This record gives sequence, structure tokens and C-alpha cells, in this order.
Amino acid sequence: MFGKSHKIDMCNGPIMPGIIAFSLPLMLSGCLQLLFNAADVIVVGRFAGNESLAAVGSTSSLTNLLINLFIGLSIGANVTVGHTLGSGDEKGTQDNVHTAVTISLISGVMLIGIGVLFSRPLLVRMDAPSDVLDKAALYLKIIFIGMPANMAYNFGSAILRAAGDTRRPLYFLSAAGVVNVILNLFFVIVLHMDVAGVALATIIAQCISAVLILICLCRMDGPCHLNMKKLYIQPNRLRRMMQIGLPAGIQGSLFSFSNVLIQSSINSFGSVVVAGNSAAASIEQFVYISMNAVHQAVVSFTSQNTGAGRPERIQKILFSGLGLVTVVGLIMGISVNLLGTPLLSIYSPDPAVIEAGKTRLLWISVPYFLCGVMEIVMGIMRGLGYAITPMIVSLSGVCLFRIVWLATAFVWVPTQSMLLLSYPVSWILTTLIHTLTYLYACRHHSLFRQVK
Repeated sequence: MFGKSHKIDMCNGPIMPGIIAFSLPLMLSGCLQLLFNAADVIVVGRFAGNESLAAVGSTSSLTNLLINLFIGLSIGANVTVGHTLGSGDEKGTQDNVHTAVTISLISGVMLIGIGVLFSRPLLVRMDAPSDVLDKAALYLKIIFIGMPANMAYNFGSAILRAAGDTRRPLYFLSAAGVVNVILNLFFVIVLHMDVAGVALATIIAQCISAVLILICLCRMDGPCHLNMKKLYIQPNRLRRMMQIGLPAGIQGSLFSFSNVLIQSSINSFGSVVVAGNSAAASIEQFVYISMNAVHQAVVSFTSQNTGAGRPERIQKILFSGLGLVTVVGLIMGISVNLLGTPLLSIYSPDPAVIEAGKTRLLWISVPYFLCGVMEIVMGIMRGLGYAITPMIVSLSGVCLFRIVWLATAFVWVPTQSMLLLSYPVSWILTTLIHTLTYLYACRHHSLFRQVK
């Protein structure tokens, strides 16, 4: 498992089979990672009640707000490692790998301080219902203690993805996921630890996956080999990593900021609607993570082919990604909507909670493929090395638009449906603008000028 080659050749051969082979393990590993949170939500919803369900579920947008800036740097690591691997620069790849792992550990330590100090004040600012505030704050503080492991896993898996290896992260998450579910049940049912128990189970599982992925990198041969005794930061590699990853991180954080505003509006409907939305959000994330696997494949394929100087493959990567993400998004999105009642019943038997969740699934899961299409075009741009343009487009088309929607359409019609409609409308708008920027890049990027 640690020593064998699991790499996919991204610069040669048919593209669609390669993207599928790359994406499938990533889909499965992403779904397993989501099971960490889903297990939390299901266990507390079933064995601790609606208040605990709302407490755990209401923290996701805030958690994403605080960690996405650093997760964005892992995108920078993925692209920079892909570029140096594609161009055959072994020393550059070594510098990128050690810089990325070092930054991951530093980021995790920083997040512990941020999360522990600011979790409760930020939940108060979000108007979290008073009956869930204490539990939500406790859950968040424990989760943030595990951030060094979270960051190490995300950066480590980004390095493996850049090398064409998506299978071993799946193996590591499988092991960690089993531990997480067992500990969830033990801490909540046997020890009656409530939200603290599921948070503790999650960070233990994250530590297991992080240790496994670091061992994997340490035992790898070739330019991606990691030496934990010689961690260092190469300034030029860090600068390039930040040029690509920091805009992606800022974008992710501001995406989450707009979602925090929407969560605050959802909070105004009370803890039952919050619980229903929390359960539905947990379900729909399985759709998103499956589409995001295709997005990450597109970023990795594009970055390696850019480094290798293969412009003729870029457009094929784009169309393959668009076709695959549309099929995945439509099948999964429509399926979870049709199965809304039994799926939501897993989280809570309360009919009011189920009804609120079904409303969210209707407006989010069915058109979710539009979000996938948006991310494929954005992924091509990032793989080409563009960072600022995708960030500006996404911030304008998604974040700014949703804030305006909250101040106008939702004020005029203050219903849950009107609030959730902001999502599909923003995806359509942003996809159109991303497409225009890609067409511009095709005319002006140095890679494409080589073939004219």
C-alpha cells in the first residue's frame, strides 16, 4: 500500500478514461471524509436530539470560513507540484513537497488558536439559536484542536493527486472512517459525551489519516519523497504556491462568508429549520464532493499538461470534465431529491425537520450540476496557472451576488425557498463569466501561442 506505484499518466493516452480513473477513488475518499461529519450529525440527531443536531450542523459554514484560506494553499501545492512534475524538474518538485508539508503543519497550529479563541463570538455574530449556542461552541473548539492533522492530510493528498495517485488517500480514509464511526457510537451512546464525543471521534480519525499519508510520502521513491527530519520552506516555491493558492483560499473563505450570511438567515427561522437544513446540507455534500473530484482531476491534468507543454490536450480535458461532472451531478442530485424523505429520516424522525430538509434538497441538489460545471471551467484556469482572475470572477458572481440577493430578493420575499434560490442563479451567472475568461486565456496564454 505504501510502496507500490499508483500513478496515472496524465500527459499521454486517452483523457476521459484517465479522468474517470483519477476521479473515482477521489469521489470515494471524499465521500468517506464527509462520513466523518455525517456520522457526527446522524449520531447526535438520533441519540442526543434536535438541539445537538442543530449545534453540529450549524457549525459547518463557520468551520469552512476559517479553514478555507489555508485549504486554498493546498490547491497551490497541487498545481505547483503538477507543473514541476510535468516539466521533469525533480529539484523543484522536492522543494514544493517539503514547503507544502511544512506550511500545512504551521497552518494547522495557527488554526487551533483562531478556532479556540473566536468560535463562540462568531457563532453569536451569526445569531446561532440560544438553545444550541453552548454545544455548537464546544463542538467547534474541539474540532479546531485537530486542525494540524486536517491540514497535513489535505496537503499530503494534494501532493499525491499532483503525482496522479488518488487511490492511497482512499485507503487511508477508509481506515480512519471506520475508527470514526465506532468512536462516535462509543462516545455518544456509551459515555454520553454528546457533541464533545463526536468532535473527539472526528479529530482522532483525522490524526490517523494524516499519519498514514505522511508515512506514504516518506516511503515514496522519486521527487515526491518526503523527509520529515528535513522540513523546510523554499521561498520562491512558497511564493508561487501562494500566488496560485492564496486567491483560491480567499475565494473559498469569502464563499463561506456568503454562506455564513445565508446560515444566519436560516437561523432566523428557528432550530427546527436549522436542523432540517443541517441534515440536507450533509446529504447534498455527497453530491458536491463527487463533482469536486472531477474538478480536482481537471486541475491536476491541466497543470501537468501545462508543465509538459501539451496545449492540444487542454480543450479535451475541459470537455471531458464538463461531460463527466454533468452526468455525475444530475444523477446524484436528482437521486437524493427523490429519496429525500428516507435519507433525512436517518438524521431525524421529526416530520418538521424532514420537511425543512426536503425544501433545501429541492433547490440545491437538483440544479447542483450547475455548480460542477462552474468549477470545471474554473479548474482549467487554475491548472493553467491563473489565480487572480478565477477568484475575482467567483467572488463577483457568487459571493457579491448572494449578498445582494439577501439584501433585495430575500427582504421582499423572506422565505426559505427564496433564500435558497440564490444558489442556482449564482452558479449560472458565474459559469458564463468563467467561460468568457477561458476563451480570453485561449487567445493570450503563452502555452496556446506556441501552436499558432
